[in-house]
Amino acid sequence: MKNFVAILALSLFAFSCGNKDTQTTQRPEKNNHIFVFFDKTQSVETDNTFVRNKYQMALKELIDNYIQKEGDRLDVYYIHENTSKAKVLSVTSRTTKENTEGLNATDLEAANTTYQMSIGRERKMILDAALQKMLEKNTGASNAETNITASVPLLSRALDGGKNVLAFYFSDMVESMKAGRDFHKVAPISHDQAEEWAKADAGKQTGANLAGSAVKIVLPFEPTSSTKENNPNVSDYWKVYFEALGVNSVEEI
Repeated sequence: MKNFVAILALSLFAFSCGNKDTQTTQRPEKNNHIFVFFDKTQSVETDNTFVRNKYQMALKELIDNYIQKEGDRLDVYYIHENTSKAKVLSVTSRTTKENTEGLNATDLEAANTTYQMSIGRERKMILDAALQKMLEKNTGASNAETNITASVPLLSRALDGGKNVLAFYFSDMVESMKAGRDFHKVAPISHDQAEEWAKADAGKQTGANLAGSAVKIVLPFEPTSSTKENNPNVSDYWKVYFEALGVNSVEEI
């Protein structure tokens, strides 16, 4: 009888530990931290109808997809000579979702409808603010250089916050720095050269680790653009560059 009681006690202890482990693994869903980089240099012109329409659609889509709940954040930066200091917008979603536990089907549907309407209004306000920044002109001296690589430390620091980090580059991705790469003057002439340069340049980003992040590049080129304008070797450079820094996914749109 004593043996039976001991076995039963051990079984109950193991069961309670198992339940505890299960409970501790159910963590809250991470918030999204979205970075949008608008190229504000001479080589990208948002007055162009194709570019403006493409950028507007991509911006709306990313806000709809990634502003989903309270705490999701969007930061907008300008790409130019001093990209790392060019934050022009930062907004965090404040729309809260009602606790629907125990609601019947009718009340649950009503709560979800109310939430979708509320988050929809907030997305619209965020989109309007971001569009305004997208269309602003940069007539200052900073538009003469394009410093895309300066965005890397921003993403690396954001990943320390424990959020899902996604970066969207609205740019032709033509790095152009007096003291660095200048693809306007010398662009990679082959995939192999692009890969070699990208790995070397990624190695200069001391301490940067973008593991767990995703990058999407929204190019301003029409489908009929020539390879001279939309250089595939430049695209290869950035794919290798970001992957070398640990980015999980690099996609061109």
